Amino acid sequence: MATTTKFMFGSDDRAHMRAALALAARGLGRVAPNPAVGCILVREDLGQNGLVVGRGWTKPGGRPHAETEVLGQAGGLARGAHAYVTLEPCNHQGQTGPCSDALINAGVSIVTIALKDPDPRVSGTGSQRLVDAGIEVRTGLLGDEARHLNAGFLSVIEHGRPWVTLKTATTLDGAIAARTGESKWITGEAARNRGHLYRAQNDAILTGIGTVRQDDPSLTCRIAGLEDRSPIRVIVDPRAETPLDSQLIKSMETVPVWLIVGDDAPAENIQALQNVGAKVIMFPPISGGRLAPQDIVKALAGEGITRVLLETGSALSGSFMSDDLVDELAWFRAPSVMGGDSLPAIAPMAVNTPDNAPRFQYLETIPLDGDRLERYLRISDKG
Repeated sequence: MATTTKFMFGSDDRAHMRAALALAARGLGRVAPNPAVGCILVREDLGQNGLVVGRGWTKPGGRPHAETEVLGQAGGLARGAHAYVTLEPCNHQGQTGPCSDALINAGVSIVTIALKDPDPRVSGTGSQRLVDAGIEVRTGLLGDEARHLNAGFLSVIEHGRPWVTLKTATTLDGAIAARTGESKWITGEAARNRGHLYRAQNDAILTGIGTVRQDDPSLTCRIAGLEDRSPIRVIVDPRAETPLDSQLIKSMETVPVWLIVGDDAPAENIQALQNVGAKVIMFPPISGGRLAPQDIVKALAGEGITRVLLETGSALSGSFMSDDLVDELAWFRAPSVMGGDSLPAIAPMAVNTPDNAPRFQYLETIPLDGDRLERYLRISDKG
């Protein structure tokens, strides 16, 4: 009888799964609320290292699934093939039939899965369905990489909120603007382009009304060839004061704008923004007009958002950091210094001792034409 097994994977297995993960990454920012999945189909009996007969990833909007794409490419060559899938194939009826059934009906012989799907509708049943059909199922290949790739999808299921990345660009001493408020430009073009790539890989980008007033940003992705990958723009605007002539409002026909507003905001302000097409989500303020970051991220999860990029001023960044809601840091750093009278990246957080400070695990440093990008992951026992 076929079984689900841990397996001693070889270099070819790892290469195929890395290729599947790279394909899956193409869907980031475009497939929510679904996971971004990649799949490679290999006929190991054709050629010395096998022959890849299908490659696929989840398409925009979450359909079709990666497995469906691959099987359509391979046709009859799928029979007897080895499928490498970054996430456990689904086993429930949605807009299309279960991917586990599609693999069974195509006659694949082996399915290697990077990561079990925690979605209660799947969670082991997809693998078991394959096993029951006589297919050998191997699990756990590059699982950590698969988990990080779908951190947003997993965070919504496991914690009820999206994965939150704080992106900031500072001087060496942590300033995001000079004492005058001027911030253009701290980093160079290469760093700014990399920041736009982050936008393309997230479902939503969140900023505050202070940043809208100060910088009048458009918050779109402006990398050549990725202009259609701009995420939903979300503005935390307790009093519904976003100017109707701002770049964000003027570009709503191509990229949506959502407003997080206090339920005590002036009704005429809310109505004016709704009249021009902005989506308004309202909450009661928690103190001094401040809206709770926990409420914000839970509401975004309820709207199908799995990955949020913070491009916020120091106050809002400090609020999310204080509430332990920053999962990842993308810290762009320029080789310059502005001094203590500049504007810091993170507002005061009332941290009394070093032991109480939020802590992050260093991932990597990427040089960017004189600037650098430092990446970190949150270390926390909290959800």
